[in-house]
Amino acid sequence: MIAFWITLPIPARLVLLSIIGLVLGVIANLAIYRFAWQPRSIGPWGPKHEKAGPRQTIDRIPIVGWFALRRESGIHGSGFWIRPLLLEIAMAISVPAYYWFVTQTGLLFPAPLRNAAAITAYEPWMTTVFASHLVMISLMVAATFIDFDDQTIPDELTVPGTLIALALGAMSMNVFLPALPMKAPLAPMAFQMPFPAPGPQWFGPTGWWTGIGIWTGWCFALANRRWITRRGIGKALEYFFASLLRDGRWPLLLGIWIVGGIGIRIVFGFKGASWIGLLTALVGLAVGGGVVWAIRIVGSVAMRREAMGFGDVTLMAMIGAFIGWQGAVMSFFLAPIAAIAIVLVYFIITRNSEIPFGPYLCVGTMLSIFGWDRLVNGWFLGNLAILGPFMLWLFVAMTGIMGVMLYFWRIFKERFFGE
Repeated sequence: MIAFWITLPIPARLVLLSIIGLVLGVIANLAIYRFAWQPRSIGPWGPKHEKAGPRQTIDRIPIVGWFALRRESGIHGSGFWIRPLLLEIAMAISVPAYYWFVTQTGLLFPAPLRNAAAITAYEPWMTTVFASHLVMISLMVAATFIDFDDQTIPDELTVPGTLIALALGAMSMNVFLPALPMKAPLAPMAFQMPFPAPGPQWFGPTGWWTGIGIWTGWCFALANRRWITRRGIGKALEYFFASLLRDGRWPLLLGIWIVGGIGIRIVFGFKGASWIGLLTALVGLAVGGGVVWAIRIVGSVAMRREAMGFGDVTLMAMIGAFIGWQGAVMSFFLAPIAAIAIVLVYFIITRNSEIPFGPYLCVGTMLSIFGWDRLVNGWFLGNLAILGPFMLWLFVAMTGIMGVMLYFWRIFKERFFGE
């Protein structure tokens, strides 16, 4: 499939990708309104509003249809059609542009390999990377606008996205982004980097228990959990297990855990690239979700309120499964840089401190990818190779410092804004 795709002329590929981007924009708009906390009957592909007139053929033409749907402004609000129209245009432009960036520029490679020969040699690999990222980006687009609208990120997006990322890793189709040259001129990013190639322990019990442990933790994290200690540990445990059993999703989660565990065992038996790919995705899931979960706990304690939604945890777990734990960590720390100006302006104008963090995680992810060689291969992995285990303690210290800063921010808001 990829071999045939590469034989097509570049202009033909870009035109086809523009059409694919337009279709993905339509799907993203449908998901944004259908998977919202309060689903809205906006757009030509979902159920129409009870006050809206019959749908017309022109309504279902991408981009053009939103001009026709302006007639429903009295129902959905003035200008409701502008954002979805711009989103479809943006996807039609950005998908072929991103393909060009990933497969034709060589900017994701270390500088010595940014030449025509290397770009041609690695084009099949980078085409696979692009296809994997296209799934992730489409999901991030929908999650971003749902989070802006409702301050929530639905599991209907992040859970299937994570499963797709794990499946791609197991099929050696999510071969991740380039890492620093090792034995080969260029290597896919794997879970053990920047340290030596995976040792035999990862193909034995250590690797198996790591993989199944991460999978179990992720499935458990998706369950409905309540930990209330004000009546003692005994009651807390009683409430905890009761909340798990009362959640109607537990049979589905149990089924996902069993089927996934069997799948992990099968891939583990194959060893080789399939197992390394799956384990890389699983470690990315654990670190990406775990970093945000840790910050969420610290922030919630410091602020005496939920600091960020659990949807941010599942979103970052999905991103980590797609781009590996190294990219997930880099994306998380780039997110505040991407957000700070917008957050400050938003707070000054509206005095609303409810700032969704999911969109900025997505922006941080794209910044990590665009600066992959300099930021991840160069700065992050370079420092990790030097500092080693000390990086973990540095993260713990930074998390604690952040908790202290959030505590004083809460005191400041209570004192001056009465919140």
